[in-house]
Amino acid sequence: MVTIRADEISNIIRERIEQYNREVKIVNTGTVLQVGDDIARIHGLDEVMVGELVEFEEGTIGIALNLESNNVGVVLMGDGLLIQEGSSVKETGRIAQIPVSEAYLGRVVNTLAKPIDGRGGGLWGIVHEQAVPAPVNKANQIL
Repeated sequence: MVTIRADEISNIIRERIEQYNREVKIVNTGTVLQVGDDIARIHGLDEVMVGELVEFEEGTIGIALNLESNNVGVVLMGDGLLIQEGSSVKETGRIAQIPVSEAYLGRVVNTLAKPIDGRGGGLWGIVHEQAVPAPVNKANQIL
């Protein structure tokens, strides 16, 4: 019969406590209210930004475009055949962006800039964030 001493158990517990990962990640989630014609209506994504990528529980990516007081309109970037009412959606915190590189020249990519031309390999590029100038309101100009 194997006997385990109290100090061995204590050491094992201490090691496990030291190895414990204390990171807490808060993820805002929502629920699909309606889906059809490559648009999903989501309830509960209160902190989502316009143009932010969201991920459905079955893996489809969408872009939040229509922010209303009680729901968010999301354009699906995939077939979305497995998305149903009541499915879970989470924010990614990333705005939809397209990287720029010479590796993209002559390639066929999908809406998320992933190659679909059968030539293999992931494409890498640099994403430059550019400030977009606000349109000038002619009515507010002083003449």
